[in-house]
Amino acid sequence: MGILFTILYNVFGIIQGPMIRKSIDSLPEVLSGHGSIDDANTKIIGYGLTILGTTLISGLFLYFQRKTIISVSRFIEYDLKNEIYKHYQDLPISFYRKNNTGDLMNRISEDVNQVRNYLGPAIMYSLNMVVLFVITIWIMVDVNPTLALYTIIPLPLLVITVYSVHNKISKRSEEIQRTLSNLSSFVQEAFSGIRVLKSYAREHKSNEQFHDLSDHYKKKALKLTVINSMFFPIILFLIGTSTIFIVWIGGKEVIDGNITPGNIAEFIFYLNKLSWPVASLGWITSMVRRAEVSQTRINEFLSIHPELTSDAQLKPPVQGDIRFENVTLRYPNATTDALKNISFEIKAGETLAIVGNTGSGKSSIAYLVCRLYDPNSGCIYIDNTPLRSIDLNYYRSNTGFVPQDVFLFSDTIKANIQFGKDYATEEEVHAAATQAGLAKNIASFPDQYQTMLGERGITLSGGQKQRVSIARALIRNPQLLILDDCLSAVDTQTEDEILEHLKSVMANKTSLIISHRLSTVKLAQRILVLDNGSIIEEGTHEALILKNGLYAQMYQKQITEKQKSILD
Repeated sequence: MGILFTILYNVFGIIQGPMIRKSIDSLPEVLSGHGSIDDANTKIIGYGLTILGTTLISGLFLYFQRKTIISVSRFIEYDLKNEIYKHYQDLPISFYRKNNTGDLMNRISEDVNQVRNYLGPAIMYSLNMVVLFVITIWIMVDVNPTLALYTIIPLPLLVITVYSVHNKISKRSEEIQRTLSNLSSFVQEAFSGIRVLKSYAREHKSNEQFHDLSDHYKKKALKLTVINSMFFPIILFLIGTSTIFIVWIGGKEVIDGNITPGNIAEFIFYLNKLSWPVASLGWITSMVRRAEVSQTRINEFLSIHPELTSDAQLKPPVQGDIRFENVTLRYPNATTDALKNISFEIKAGETLAIVGNTGSGKSSIAYLVCRLYDPNSGCIYIDNTPLRSIDLNYYRSNTGFVPQDVFLFSDTIKANIQFGKDYATEEEVHAAATQAGLAKNIASFPDQYQTMLGERGITLSGGQKQRVSIARALIRNPQLLILDDCLSAVDTQTEDEILEHLKSVMANKTSLIISHRLSTVKLAQRILVLDNGSIIEEGTHEALILKNGLYAQMYQKQITEKQKSILD
């Protein structure tokens, strides 16, 4: 349809050329006395109405051409963005460890936009140029080959000039885009870390850095302005050169009797019709090249297949029995194993605590239980079914994970808690907040559950953010509850309150508590002690104290620190 509308638009647009020629050629007859003024007026009015009518029809087909081709490019852009975003969602956590957020954003926004520019404007202007060039050159050669040749002589030079200038514009634009990106990143980082910046009295230094970045951006922008200012004068100069050729050579042809004066006006009209399509050739070439690069970048990510797939898509009832058999995990690009050949079992309804020093592999076990990663060797079983065989989304819908690094969305407290469960009721939100020890804090806020949180929950304290994250997990009423050091930012009194609530919540659920604070593990029936990715101790709190190993040392150290803080 786009091709058809392009042809019709150009056919009705070109018809105006012969009408202009006939209008001008009708005047000498009257001036020489061979025709009446009334006849001339009738002819000119007729030609004028024809030009007006064909212009309106041509404009109508131009509307349909743009609506068809540009709309299609927008639909493709919509589909492509959705495809990329869905693909991003399917890719594992390891993918995000290797790629920065800015690059991911750029591919789904800027790169997709470059592809859309090719599929829309580039194709539309290319079609328009080809159709118009064929029709116009054919008519010009048919009228006078010599004049046609001189008319199009400057056009290749116009293409080369536009291509060269536009390449420089594109290069400068990309440099400006990178500079602007650096400027935006600096500002975002400064605002996100404003408390640190102020506490260290670094406002003056930050202003100086911003001034330097802004000055760098200004210089780049001014250089682009200089190149842009040359663009249209060059085009007008080359078009003017073609017009001079038409008048000069056309005048000679009129004197020789080969063409009429109206043909000169007709050729000037054709030149103006050809100027923009030909000038746009360099722009189109640059656009196609940039789209090719962008599509290659997009395909790099689309060709990455999700590593976490389900072998059998099973959906068995999840009771909560978890078994690790000789599991080893090494993160991508890491040089050492995070977990080394570990084996243990959590019975359904049991609470297991995992403790250890920093870097011992505690969080790695949580990631494996949530199946954010797959082990390099060994196997994990859920109710005697290999975890790899269970449908991934179904399995995760039965888990509640509270990560160590809390992430809250820039939304209300209620929305952040409801994130854990679609269509959660007010009662469920309030119950989850109470179980997380957050209800009293929310009651003190002016807007209570409708309180808007800043970026990443910056308006809340560390302990409040952790409790919102706990409430988000509890509202799911999961069969598997994984708490990864989620009480590190609360005081001991609040910790006791939350643990008291969790005691009833954990009943008949399989729970995994990961913590470096040993006071948090008091709800656990069993405790695993990790060191350097291996299980070195296992048992109850009392049994581990009697062993006088790493757990006993950690416990004694924390008791001493607590007593010291009380005395201070």
